[in-house]
Amino acid sequence: MPSKPAPMKKPPAKKAAEKAPEPAAEPEPAPPAEAPAEPTPAAAAPADDSPAAEGAAPVPSSAPLDVAVDDVNDTSLTIKWKTPENVGGSGLSGYTVEYRKDGTTDWIVANGELIVAERYCIRSLATGDLLHVRVVAVNSGGRSEPGLLPEPVPVREIGDRPKIRLPRLLRSRYVGKVGQQINLVIPFVGKPKPAVSWLKDGQPLDTKRVNIRNTNRDSIMFIRSAQREDSGVYEMTLKVESLEDKTTITLQIVDLPGPPASVKLVDAWGFNAALEWTPPKDNGNSDITGYTLQKADKKTGEWFTVLEHYHRLTATVSDLVMGNSYLFRVFSENQVGRSENGAVTKTAATIQKTGIVYKPPEYQEHDFSEAPKFTTPLINRATTVGYTTKLLCSVRGCPKPKIEWMKNQMIIGNDPKFRQISNQGICSLEIRKACSFDGGVYTCRAKNAQGEAMVSCKLEVKQVLLSETEK
Repeated sequence: MPSKPAPMKKPPAKKAAEKAPEPAAEPEPAPPAEAPAEPTPAAAAPADDSPAAEGAAPVPSSAPLDVAVDDVNDTSLTIKWKTPENVGGSGLSGYTVEYRKDGTTDWIVANGELIVAERYCIRSLATGDLLHVRVVAVNSGGRSEPGLLPEPVPVREIGDRPKIRLPRLLRSRYVGKVGQQINLVIPFVGKPKPAVSWLKDGQPLDTKRVNIRNTNRDSIMFIRSAQREDSGVYEMTLKVESLEDKTTITLQIVDLPGPPASVKLVDAWGFNAALEWTPPKDNGNSDITGYTLQKADKKTGEWFTVLEHYHRLTATVSDLVMGNSYLFRVFSENQVGRSENGAVTKTAATIQKTGIVYKPPEYQEHDFSEAPKFTTPLINRATTVGYTTKLLCSVRGCPKPKIEWMKNQMIIGNDPKFRQISNQGICSLEIRKACSFDGGVYTCRAKNAQGEAMVSCKLEVKQVLLSETEK
């Protein structure tokens, strides 16, 4: 039986693409059906390496995937999509992009020739039209099912999505001083011009205190003379139609702190005076960073700084002059500076001329006595006849413990075969040229007045194995 004529790959696809623009109510699969009806001389010739020669007719691919809008303005619409899941055995020849106005049934081909890119811009559109768009994949089997855009697209200038570009300086906290002029510029993007609104701590702004000026590109918050009540969390909202973006700015207005709540003289002895004070009631809306301590001799009344940037709430002033009386005052400090006034002690510290007796402190002697304790135990060893081996351990104790070595519960003593060393808690027993008789259990015993401790290990002495030639 003669094989079916193989259709050409490229020409039928091109003809199918050229027939697509004709506005007709015929179903879409019609163009592929017409392609075999127009055989060419080349198509009539048998081609052994074509799919038709194998008895399988080419089939159209599946529909393009994820058809979506990439961009749109008042005269053009850009569509993008993804490759069909099944492109057919012969591969794709290209794509055709078609569109129709809402309310009509005629599809218009946007591209005159097949395109291979998966993105296409439809140009010369009328502003205000509502368009339906579909994409058709074409291969040697004809046109695929169309991949449709989910919703019709209005041809108009789309505004940029509102986005606030908060400066890095304002992303954590903005700190200003009382009386300082605050001028914060917050850039943004959005098209058409976004609507900008501000809140402070969830409430509308007091326009008598805070001025807001908006342009097409930024919003400016201006405070002529900042006060502590201007501190808070400001929320900026940027809105374009149904889209919006928000950001918050934490504003902290700080001032000089008040003086410590109280300061008193705790004790005076020798040439020293001990003081203590309490933190200020008003920290100036900022953390207290330290204190400044001053002293004044009651005879002169002049103040001299003793400590600056001091962090504790107690202090001892030394090197006072015998026979003089002193007053003390303490200032608070924060990041703005030092408090305007200081808290002054109510009583003066008088340094007496006589009766100064120094009593050295008494310290209880520590008992360092400790019973012996092995910190490193003995480890089982194995050696060969004729080789010297060494056993090691470590011990601590106070007073220094006496060390004794035993073999199989018998004290070794001064046997010349063994060498015993004890140095700074490291105990070693050296067994010279061990023989089979030297195997057994070795014990190290440490004793002092507090007690004793023992540690043991097993030593195995192996015979030398002779080879066949040595025998």
